[in-house]
Amino acid sequence: MARYREAVCRLCRRAGEKLFFKGEKCYTDKCPVSRRPYPPGQQGQARPKFSSYGEQLREKQKVKWQYRLLEKQFKGYFHKAEGEKGVTGENLLRLLERRLDNVVYKLNFAPSRKAARQMIIHGHIYVNGRKVDIGDYTTKVGDKITVKDSDKSVKKVKQQLESNPNFTTQSWLQLAREIPEAAIVALPTRDDVQIPIEEQLVVEFCSR
Repeated sequence: MARYREAVCRLCRRAGEKLFFKGEKCYTDKCPVSRRPYPPGQQGQARPKFSSYGEQLREKQKVKWQYRLLEKQFKGYFHKAEGEKGVTGENLLRLLERRLDNVVYKLNFAPSRKAARQMIIHGHIYVNGRKVDIGDYTTKVGDKITVKDSDKSVKKVKQQLESNPNFTTQSWLQLAREIPEAAIVALPTRDDVQIPIEEQLVVEFCSR
């Protein structure tokens, strides 16, 4: 499947804020957004002027970049969110939060969503005792997330967990660090979405 293969830091600079694609580097002075807080390109340092359409498009792009979606995938999630009861924007974010690669990242099994997706593709993650190698697998309440029963897999995850001892698991996830394994105990809420997204602008863009 096609994927964005260019420098991901350019996406953060274009969005005008950190999207935390590279884990620890994003918190240091080496982060390109901190060093060059303006869009990439020859005209990047000029003050950008966005129309209402431009603001909506930027928010939609931020959602795509954050969850590493292709346009077709994004449209599929949006149409599914429209068909559910409740607020469409919140439904959309809730669906995206339940993606397996996002769950693995939120459990701190991997330093970024990209790394989490790679772990899943390589067969290191199991759901309810069965190997799942699809990053966009949608988890549900009651699912049990475990790590492949091998020294290499378990060691890798434990090292990641130990690298961030102050990490706090969100309330919809239940983590047992020592094993390590986790469970989905509730649906994520809007407050669990840590990225700065104005979902109403996304809905307005997609409803044109």
